[in-house]
Amino acid sequence: MKCRVGMGFDVHRLVPDRDLWLGGIKIEHSLGLLGHSDADVLIHAICDALLGAANMRDIGYHFPDTSDDTLNMDSKIILRKTMELIRGKGYQFGNLDATVCAERPKINPHVPAIKKCLAEVMDTDEENISIKATTTEKLGFTGREEGMSAYATVLIYQE
Repeated sequence: MKCRVGMGFDVHRLVPDRDLWLGGIKIEHSLGLLGHSDADVLIHAICDALLGAANMRDIGYHFPDTSDDTLNMDSKIILRKTMELIRGKGYQFGNLDATVCAERPKINPHVPAIKKCLAEVMDTDEENISIKATTTEKLGFTGREEGMSAYATVLIYQE
């Protein structure tokens, strides 16, 4: 069996008048993430981890922020297409470990819904998905609530 590991990272700015999408679910908050698509920082980090593990470049290469096709796109579509890309190269998904960095809103109450959504989109068991949340103790852009970031590590394999 051939195993590969990938790491992804993404950041988006928090702004008024945008919905907050995280891990494929809409979270009620006074601010949302700014981006060309729906700016789901967690899904974008996951996609970069998957593509990196498969040696298929990054999310911007496959889903450019200069394309009208990706404007306001639901990031669940991007994740589904990313899974198709890695499976098309003969890889199977093993597991995901991800961390969301945000001061507010609190992410932990939403983790079960995020895991359920991601498992459905990725066609895997929830047991294969670990989502964690942390703050930066009010330090930096995250601490000032100017933005959010996410880190993701994945394992993929070929039999």
